[in-house]
Amino acid sequence: MHLTTTIVGSDAMSLRQRPPPPSAPPYGHPYGPSRGVGGATADSSAEEVFNIIPVHNLLADHPSLRYPEVRAAAAALRAVGDLRKPPFVTWRDGMDLLDWLGAFFGFQRDNVRNQREHLVLHLANAQMRLQPPPDNIDSLDPTVLRRFRKKLLQNYSSWCSYLGCKSNLWISDRRDPSSSDHRRELLYTSLHLLVWGEAANLRFVPECICYIFHHMAMELNRILEDYIDENTGRPVLPSFSGEDAFLNRVITPIYQTIRAEVERSRNGTTPHSAWRNYDDINEYFWSRRCFQKLKWPIDVGSNFFVTTGKSKRVGKTGFVEQRSFWNVFRSFDRLWIMLILFLQAAIVVAWEGSEFPWQALKKREVQVRVLTVFITWGGLRFLKTLLDAGTQYSLVSRETMWVGVRMALKTIAATVWTILFGVLYGRILQQKNNDGGRWSGEANRRVVTFLEVALAFIFPEVLALALFVLPWIRNFLENTNWRIFYLLTWWFQSRTFVGRGLREGLMDNIKYTLFWVSVLAAKFSFSYFLQIKPMVAPTKAILDLNNIDYKWHEFFGNTNRFAVGLLWLPVILIYLMDLQIWYAIFSSFAGAIVGLFSHLGEIRNIQQLRLRFQFFASAMQFNLMPEEQLLNTRGTLRNKFNDAIRRLKLRYGLGRPYKKIESNQVEATKFALLWNEIITTFREEDIISDREEELLELTPNSWNIRVIRWPCLLLCNELLLALSQAKELVDARDKWLWWKICKNEYRRCAVIESYDSIKHLLLEIIKDGTKEHSIVNNLFLEIDHALQMEKFTETYSTTTLPQIHAKLISFVEFLNRPKKDLNKLVNVLQALYEIFIRDFSKEKRTIEQLRHDGLAPPRSAASTGLLFENAVELPDVENTTFYRHVRRLKTILTSRDSMHNVPMNLEARRRIAFFSNSLFMNMPHAPQVEKMMAFSVLTPYYNEDVVYSKEQLRTENEDGISTLFYLQKIYDDEWRNFMERMRREGMVNDNEIWTNKLRDLRLWASYRGQTLSRTVRGMMYYYRALKMLAFLDSASEMDVREGSRELASVGSMRRDGSLDGIGLAGSPSSRSLSRASSGVSLLFKGHEYGTALMKYTYVVACQIYGAQKAKKDPHAEEILYLMKNNEALRVAYVDEVHTGREEVEYYSVLVKYDQDLQKEVEIYRIRLPGPLKLGEGKPENQNHALIFTRGDAVQTIDMNQDNYFEEALKMRNLLEEFRTYYGIRKPTILGVREHVFTGSVSSLAWFMSAQETSFVTLGQRVLANPLKVRMHYGHPDVFDRFWFLSRGGISKASKVINISEDIFAGFNCTLRGGNVTHHEYIQVGKGRDVGLNQISMFEAKVASGNGEQVLSRDIYRLGHRLDFFRMLSFFYTTVGFFFNTMAVVLTVYAFLWGRLYLALSGIEDAASSNANNNKALGAILNQQLIIQLGLFTALPMIVENTLEHGFLAAIWDFLTMQLQLASVFYTFSMGTRTHFFGRTILHGGAKYRATGRGFVVQHKCFAENYRLYARSHFVKAIELGVILTVYASHSPIAKDGFVYIALTISSWFLVVSWIMAPFVFNPSGFDWLKTVYDFDDFMNWIWYRGGVFTKADLSWETWWYEEQDHLRTTGLWGKLLEIILDLRFFFFQYGIVYQLGIAGGSTSIAVYLLSWIFMVVAVGLSVIIAYARDKYAAKEHIYYRLVQFVVILLAVLVIVVLMQFTQFKFIDLLTSLMAFIPTGWGLISIAQVLRPFLQRTVVWETVVSMARLYDVLFGVIVMVPVALLSWMPGFQSMQTRILFNEAFSRGLQISRILTGKKSNIDM
Repeated sequence: MHLTTTIVGSDAMSLRQRPPPPSAPPYGHPYGPSRGVGGATADSSAEEVFNIIPVHNLLADHPSLRYPEVRAAAAALRAVGDLRKPPFVTWRDGMDLLDWLGAFFGFQRDNVRNQREHLVLHLANAQMRLQPPPDNIDSLDPTVLRRFRKKLLQNYSSWCSYLGCKSNLWISDRRDPSSSDHRRELLYTSLHLLVWGEAANLRFVPECICYIFHHMAMELNRILEDYIDENTGRPVLPSFSGEDAFLNRVITPIYQTIRAEVERSRNGTTPHSAWRNYDDINEYFWSRRCFQKLKWPIDVGSNFFVTTGKSKRVGKTGFVEQRSFWNVFRSFDRLWIMLILFLQAAIVVAWEGSEFPWQALKKREVQVRVLTVFITWGGLRFLKTLLDAGTQYSLVSRETMWVGVRMALKTIAATVWTILFGVLYGRILQQKNNDGGRWSGEANRRVVTFLEVALAFIFPEVLALALFVLPWIRNFLENTNWRIFYLLTWWFQSRTFVGRGLREGLMDNIKYTLFWVSVLAAKFSFSYFLQIKPMVAPTKAILDLNNIDYKWHEFFGNTNRFAVGLLWLPVILIYLMDLQIWYAIFSSFAGAIVGLFSHLGEIRNIQQLRLRFQFFASAMQFNLMPEEQLLNTRGTLRNKFNDAIRRLKLRYGLGRPYKKIESNQVEATKFALLWNEIITTFREEDIISDREEELLELTPNSWNIRVIRWPCLLLCNELLLALSQAKELVDARDKWLWWKICKNEYRRCAVIESYDSIKHLLLEIIKDGTKEHSIVNNLFLEIDHALQMEKFTETYSTTTLPQIHAKLISFVEFLNRPKKDLNKLVNVLQALYEIFIRDFSKEKRTIEQLRHDGLAPPRSAASTGLLFENAVELPDVENTTFYRHVRRLKTILTSRDSMHNVPMNLEARRRIAFFSNSLFMNMPHAPQVEKMMAFSVLTPYYNEDVVYSKEQLRTENEDGISTLFYLQKIYDDEWRNFMERMRREGMVNDNEIWTNKLRDLRLWASYRGQTLSRTVRGMMYYYRALKMLAFLDSASEMDVREGSRELASVGSMRRDGSLDGIGLAGSPSSRSLSRASSGVSLLFKGHEYGTALMKYTYVVACQIYGAQKAKKDPHAEEILYLMKNNEALRVAYVDEVHTGREEVEYYSVLVKYDQDLQKEVEIYRIRLPGPLKLGEGKPENQNHALIFTRGDAVQTIDMNQDNYFEEALKMRNLLEEFRTYYGIRKPTILGVREHVFTGSVSSLAWFMSAQETSFVTLGQRVLANPLKVRMHYGHPDVFDRFWFLSRGGISKASKVINISEDIFAGFNCTLRGGNVTHHEYIQVGKGRDVGLNQISMFEAKVASGNGEQVLSRDIYRLGHRLDFFRMLSFFYTTVGFFFNTMAVVLTVYAFLWGRLYLALSGIEDAASSNANNNKALGAILNQQLIIQLGLFTALPMIVENTLEHGFLAAIWDFLTMQLQLASVFYTFSMGTRTHFFGRTILHGGAKYRATGRGFVVQHKCFAENYRLYARSHFVKAIELGVILTVYASHSPIAKDGFVYIALTISSWFLVVSWIMAPFVFNPSGFDWLKTVYDFDDFMNWIWYRGGVFTKADLSWETWWYEEQDHLRTTGLWGKLLEIILDLRFFFFQYGIVYQLGIAGGSTSIAVYLLSWIFMVVAVGLSVIIAYARDKYAAKEHIYYRLVQFVVILLAVLVIVVLMQFTQFKFIDLLTSLMAFIPTGWGLISIAQVLRPFLQRTVVWETVVSMARLYDVLFGVIVMVPVALLSWMPGFQSMQTRILFNEAFSRGLQISRILTGKKSNIDM
């Protein structure tokens, strides 16, 4: 086996011996030779590798084993007692219940080991949290186990009750369970975990796992109850056992079925309706038929396993995903019915022409007309039932007849209602006409009959409304599984296992109802008065137009109605989408209000922090430190009230909390330890310099100073202010002066601290025992006495203080110099002494008096020389603590400015501000680390960068820019700090950075990119924070006091880099990564590591790590390096082992780095039934690693995220949220706020991050509260792990349909009755794409994902199961957003096509004489502008910015964005979304697009931009441009320039944005030389004729075929729709040929038909030329030239003849281009759809060559403006300015970056 070979290579590689996979032990010993548990019977067990706790050897020396809870849990598992021993296995002492289950049911040994640790760890953690603690601490508490069993098996129990089968948990719910019950509970939970742990891909089908567990639990019961097998007469055995029996007999058959279905899907390209995805397999287990068909042991012959052929196969279950735009209507029919009925009613009322609607409604005529809405309503219901039947027909089979019956009945019912309403309405009109047009009694009676029928029709809606007001009744009805309720609701909705009981509590109901009622009121009043009513008059006018002079051939009479339809079309489109805008406006303000109430943005900058820093220590103490709470007070009302009062006091500084801290030294020291650790991490991350670190940190108290030593930052300038106060108030009394100084807390501290420091300093440097020492001592005693007696100002002259101050400054400065000059020091001391004796004392004393008071040397000493001459002795230079204190003293004495710009780094300022602000927000109290919930973090990783290599940093792009150079420029201050740190750590020469310090350099760069090492560093802060908090929790007062003193002496040594971290050998570089060298870790007693490991583990799912190791890929070495330096990091990967020739076995493997053995060790290896990736890659990767996570919660973190130490401190508070009710449910997902850290790279990155920030903060805040529809959007959300573990995991993985895998976790959570909240007191960093191409690919991915969501069952169910208002919130924040974006673009299309029709047909001419019509134009215009302003989409950004940074800053940001062309970018990305969303719904073709995470500083060539955007933007923009041009030349209205501009300016803006954005946002986009080069490159690409395997970026033809891939996979309807849409291109020709001079004003159809001759001739000529080129161009070139000449000659002749003998004008040539070019494009587009029929014919060659010419044409059209702007001087620098403004304002030389002049840096 290739595995057993040791991989030998570099040092890193030699650490990596892989143990061979456990070869199959002899049958009957699945557990190998003597693996004991607990007592460790065998020697090997002590050696066995473990993950977190050595459960196999409880006598091991491991910090986690000191907890009795761990031993209790392990002992409970070992209580096998009198259970029947499994046959075929030698049972040994020390085996436990999991071994027993493993032996009976054939689970894999490593699965058993993995779940053993999982279970022990969880039970131990749960028991630690138990309140009040159990009486017997050494045994497992029954309530802990019972709670866990109920939670884990809750989904199983509800599944049983749903299917109406009895649960197989034979357990009584008595209060005090017996010991056998206790063991039973353990067996059930263990069995479930073992099934789950080995289920592989079946973890995505949770109810299938329920089915398996149900039967296995039954078999377990039979064994426990000692049943006898009827056939053998022996005790019952499970239906399968032996090695790997469970995997082979249960999991593999179902896995193979799923795999076969996936293969049928041909990589997801087959329509979804043709194959079963994970959801279909799962929903098979939602009906009783699974018991009849599948049986147990699983019957492999069942039709469930048939995957080929139509007849026997089980088709789709529960739902069929069909591609169609109708899905938007089907899923959200209630919304569309509301909009359509209001529109109809509003038009009816407005048609009357009254000023207000209520006036019109007084008329009986109008009232009756409004009743027609019921006919429409019936019709819409009929449409819905038709769509249901049309899309879901394939669900009906012999087994599911009732589904079909229901569909048919509903269609019939809807038809009956519609016809009934029609007939009744007809009878009303008939009666009225019979009565001569007046309303007789009989007519009124018929109206009443109509109303009675209508009441019956809307009865279900009324009932729904009643249940909406009483949500708990609705929940009860849906959640109880009584047959009677099922029968009652059968008609209204199909019965599904999910989506029941989704109603929220009454308070939440009221909140979101109020929100939506106000939104709808605003929308409907706006629509009525400003959209519908203004359109009525012009509509009537156009309908009344007659004798129109049509300019073309009219096929039908009276086409005025068609014109009216075109006028109304944009209005109706806007009417249907503008609810999105109203939602944006209202949600912005709702979000702002919620944000204000949660105290966001109260501390926005360092200045505001200074004001509050005094209460900051108390806030930290209150929130981050656990309180000693009495057992019974938690959660009581009184307790909550006291909490609220304390929060108020903290927030507004009432009751001077800092006074208490000063008196309580322990609290102050704990605060100092935490704060300094935060500042230290800032320094390690190089976002502050050494100097800033000294200014920010809280110095430990070691000079007997009586006050808190606040950071220097806060004390600056305070001493000088105190001095000036003392100078001004010369004659004031002590009390008064002191009162004035004490008004400012920092000033008081500065004065006392400087006095105490000077006293300590002088007494320390003057030798003890000398006369000088006693003199100085006496001086201070005198001053102290004067202060005590409050006679300071009487005794001393305050006017001399400035003199003393000046001398002290020079004294401290001398001390600070590297070379100390003792003589100068002595001089200063003498001068100070003189001032004191002569000037300072008010009473002048003689020398004798001074000698008497001990303030002068005795006579005998006077002759021996000057004072202080031999008495000064300075501490050694090594004593850095002393000199640090001196530096601090100097800062306090000298600082004059107020240091507003410390720290300099913007990121550091933002983080400090956010952290300090969050401590004043409401958050749950922190429990002790031992009592907190355990959690893990899971990161899926594939093959991205781990750490940048030396080559990556040095390699230069075409402009001569290397990544490192770029980073040095963007993060120039951080680079300086890094170099400073390197010099401190021993770097002598700057060039050493590439040799000795290379590792540090690579890490520094990697921490500024989006790399795995950055994510790992961030996530390991959790571990570091937990160790620190565990120390502070358990540290006694002595520990804390001594510790801070010790740190004071050690901290100084650490600065010189002479300290190592915990047992980590090696250079400072290995420390700088592991971060273990932080100060506090020196104080740890050892148990902190154990506690932190029990509470936190980090699993990175490196899917292909095994393959990377085998290939010796550098990525593998880097991952190993990360494991080596991060104790809590585990790596999970999928290993492929080749057993035979063809056979491959797959394993899920977990590895860690063993610090004792100094190598990577394998912990678990669990065999999988086959290849991992059946669905989408990322969720499959997450799912395989999920079994290795631990704890109650799991946080999903992506590869592009980061975390901060100060945020990690708040994690235990966040996890407490799982215990609070939000509404009527506890949360199952905790949403966490993100900070996008890539915003500073370029203006594009800034726009993207601004958009993203407003979504992840304001958007999600509103979704969670008040709207209650927040889903899961991917990133740093924290999942309730055991809740999701039994409900299908943390994402969905079906191919293509779940391409946006994360959001489906949110859908699944909501449908299964979970609750998603959002918390803003904690944040996680997140990277976003930074270049336009990356951003567009990302947007394309998201839009395609949304297009797939529209088809999904989750959206359909949520659209129907949520109540009306939550459904609205849900729609407008998921697929509705994309649908409405598309509607905006369609509106522009509809508007322009409508105008074109009116202009070319001649109706506009006829109407322009009519004054009314211009009003109509005005109305439509207003709407155009409203839409295109786009201000409303920017509103959330402005509001969120205002909230967090202040109003002026927000407005300034917004204006800056506009100047940097943000609206061009947003308009462009609107196009991206529209294109991909629409195309995905029509044709599919969604795929995962890897966007890359690099830095974008290089120029993208024209050909690449063309390939990316030709179809999504350029072609569409050119089409709109052509329409606008034709309209300008043929419309009578457009002759008035102003009207034309007003009409079309927004459309022109769209065209320009779509064409120019890729070049405006492309570095060096307007560089003339590059433009020329780009054009050549583009032409080469177009004409390159490659072979079969040519890539798309080399050959136009390959690209062209790839661009139409989606047409190959689309269905019949997709193709039809595509052809219908393409027909629009023929309209140009029809409209324009009648305008040509040659037509001579004729409107005969012949003109149009004759014009096709031109098309045929043009195509013919191009074919001839192409043929000639192919035949003659190479060899007989002269013939080729001859053919060209003849063709040109003929063309000229024809033109001359036409001009002579017909009315042909020369201008007609240009005009006809506008007519015929679109026709050609239309023909090509249709040919692409018909490719399967045409490809084998002669025609196809022509199609391809014509298409190539069209792409040349489009390329030239796009290139012209770019070339023009490149040629104009000054444009390039302006564009650079726009693109990199953010960087400019930070004083960077981006222009240097772009031109690559590196003169200033010599790297």
